[in-house]
Amino acid sequence: MRFRPLRSAAPSATEVVEVTAPPPVMRAVVYDAPGAADVLRETELPVPAPALSELLIRVVAAGTNPIDTKTRSGRGVTGQIPEYPSTIGFDFSGVVVKSPFEAHPLQPGDQVFGMVPFPRSGGTYAEYVVVPSLSVARKPAALSHVEAAGVPLAALTAWGLVVETAHAHEGQRVLIHAGSGGVGHFAVQLAAYFGAHVTATGSETNLGWLRELGASVAVDYATTRFEDVVGEMDVVIDLVGNVHDDTGSRSLSVLRPGGLYIMVPTGGWDGYADAAASAGVRATTYKVVPDGSVLATLGRLLDSGAIQVYIDRVFDLAHAADAHREVERGHVRGKVVLQVAEA
Repeated sequence: MRFRPLRSAAPSATEVVEVTAPPPVMRAVVYDAPGAADVLRETELPVPAPALSELLIRVVAAGTNPIDTKTRSGRGVTGQIPEYPSTIGFDFSGVVVKSPFEAHPLQPGDQVFGMVPFPRSGGTYAEYVVVPSLSVARKPAALSHVEAAGVPLAALTAWGLVVETAHAHEGQRVLIHAGSGGVGHFAVQLAAYFGAHVTATGSETNLGWLRELGASVAVDYATTRFEDVVGEMDVVIDLVGNVHDDTGSRSLSVLRPGGLYIMVPTGGWDGYADAAASAGVRATTYKVVPDGSVLATLGRLLDSGAIQVYIDRVFDLAHAADAHREVERGHVRGKVVLQVAEA
């Protein structure tokens, strides 16, 4: 597979990076109320202090996800944000600055990646974050910080969908909508890795790439009705929902009796459960679990080359609004990442 080469300058994950005491304040991107991308602004905030088993991380790069743009616009997890101004962002790659105790497996200078408990805490669009140690793993040695920042939320979501919910196995027939996106490109790879026969939908420009990722069948959603070419699927992983062309409703017709429909996007289709029951299939939503042990497993798969991450575009932290606009335009291949600091 051909991926954007961003690895040459990356230090090994086994290399301990020299750390210094954090400054009293840090750069961060915040917003004062939900709105368009223009509400994002750069400011200075106090560096957060870890407590109990938490780690303080110096962020090198942060992932940008559709849930970020939804939340910023007033949807997503807006209702759980405790106060404004608020930082935003779920995943990161960076360096441990403070560890909970001397014998903790992760110590200052260790390079790590993971997820913060946003919106309960500050997000990753900042130079420092506090994160539960159980939501962190060592950064894969094969990845730069920019690449690693594109992994946690998307890959953990894909793992939960493919492995823990669909129980992917040899010969299973899986349809994945939006297979070239952040979650989708991991889901296609993982489903194929575990032996499933994968059909993926995407745009015409991504069909060849989807096959490289492991899809046996790639369907151009713009020119082909997927229900005309696939059927009797065991599982549909729907990363679109009914927000576009009734993708969710149409997906129920291609499942075998008793098959499983997984509705992923927040707000993607409120009536999925009743419709699935009427169609004689099972249905569930899925929410990502920030499990550091699973992230470590994914890290080993990334280091071995069994799966890869694709970074579509990289923006400086100061241009977070442009990154959000890029995500909202759609058609992102893989992930959009913010460069927060130098490695």
